Amino acid sequence: MKGVLLILLIVLLAGLVIAATQRGGRARRQTELDDARADAQRWYERLGGQVMNLTSDDPAARQALADAGERYNAAGGQLQTANSVRQFQLARESALEGLTYARAARVAMGLDPGPDLPPLSSAHNTGQITHEREVTVQGHSYKAGPRPGADTPYYYPGGRVEGRPVPSGWYSTPVWRTALGAGAGVLGGMLIFDALLSPEFGDFGDFGGDFAAGDMAAGDFAGGDMAAGDFSGGDIGGGDLTGGDFGRGFGDFGGGGGFDF
Repeated sequence: MKGVLLILLIVLLAGLVIAATQRGGRARRQTELDDARADAQRWYERLGGQVMNLTSDDPAARQALADAGERYNAAGGQLQTANSVRQFQLARESALEGLTYARAARVAMGLDPGPDLPPLSSAHNTGQITHEREVTVQGHSYKAGPRPGADTPYYYPGGRVEGRPVPSGWYSTPVWRTALGAGAGVLGGMLIFDALLSPEFGDFGDFGGDFAAGDMAAGDFAGGDMAAGDFSGGDIGGGDLTGGDFGRGFGDFGGGGGFDF
């Protein structure tokens, strides 16, 4: 009899522990959900204030504000249907992206951009444009630069398109969109990326590996078109690449190790 009572007591205690653990887990999950909701709502409301209070006739600022408004609507829709931490995080990301566009609009308007924003997860390791660049692809001219202008009215906060990192900056054409601008098409869009986003163009942070180990992999530069025959002891032998333009300080491509456009 005592053995049976002892077993029942153990079962009862185990049940109480399990019930308490489950209640604690539910409470913790609810707290995390409430925190995620509040965080997303905070950034959404801040974006709403920017969208409603900023207006401009400047083309670059107007375009950036239009993009901010799109993100505001997207974040609002996400907040209405969100019921998980992840979904609230996505709404927060949309709101932050909208605020990044609003910040860009303020820059284009000559206003104080305001305090820094948390980094966008979608823009991680995509870098930023630091030099103006113009290229011609299939007869069309494309420009990009670190500042807004009449020729570069489209801001992009940084992200990945078709797996390729696209740095933040101002562009003449929204090449990151599906249409890839002005009927350029998929092939033309890829050529635009190759031209505008070449490794030597500006400061792209840590994503050099995407261009080095990927599109510009060993197959392109090693053993193929630019194999040893092209760069060894012949046309570009020891005399051409030593001591001069590519010499000790790397001459025109000097000691900083980068390219200045």
